[in-house]
Amino acid sequence: MRAGVSTACLYPKLLEESVYDLAVNGIAHTEIFINTTSELKKNYVNGLAETLRRFEVTCRSLHPFTCALEPMMFFSGYERRVDDALDFYKKYFEAMNILGAEIFVFHGNKKILNVQNDLYFESFQRLVDTGKKFGITVAQENVSRCTSGSLDFMKEMVENLGDDAKFVIDTKQSVRSGESNFDILRTLGSHVVHVHISDHGEAGDCLQIGKGRFNIKQFLALLKEYSPDSSVMLELYRSNFDGISDLVENYNTLVSMIGKL
Repeated sequence: MRAGVSTACLYPKLLEESVYDLAVNGIAHTEIFINTTSELKKNYVNGLAETLRRFEVTCRSLHPFTCALEPMMFFSGYERRVDDALDFYKKYFEAMNILGAEIFVFHGNKKILNVQNDLYFESFQRLVDTGKKFGITVAQENVSRCTSGSLDFMKEMVENLGDDAKFVIDTKQSVRSGESNFDILRTLGSHVVHVHISDHGEAGDCLQIGKGRFNIKQFLALLKEYSPDSSVMLELYRSNFDGISDLVENYNTLVSMIGKL
């Protein structure tokens, strides 16, 4: 199990600058958030990969900027659009192969849109199967505004998709959905392959580590029991910290916590 920091923390700083800033400050593990189509060009991705190699940083996961379009792209029932979406998402998977990333973060459908679960599972399975051709694991994130914010829905994904149902737990999204991070982890178990972590408490649902009341040590211990190969990525909004030194401090805290398990 490894700690890391998502480049999303530094948004809207340019991605290549974010990767460099994290790397030069000693953060050795990361998730890359692609922000636009030009950042999927091979020459650009090769530049990111070179920065990672130079500083001996590993990239575990990739987050797509098209997550807001996924309801229309995958769940409208328009088959040609799904075909085109799968072709476009191959660009992410190709970039991940260059970066050495293995986990693809998927938001999916918005819960306000009425989509039958069978259609959801069918489209998700098609994306999973496409990812497998590149050696990529597609993982559903528990986003509060999406269908996946519900633990009951995630359980149904497991029942229908079996081992192909993999998940990213975002701790702040669990809070927003009224779900317990511990209940999600205990229920989904080894199907959880990745975590976006932050603290939470009276001051907010996305706080720096140690600034809230979330029992992070207990959560990490449970995660190690169920999914010891997971990465735990610090994901804060830019308004939730002052500067890069805060990210480094939070990262070092997570590294220390994991090292003591």
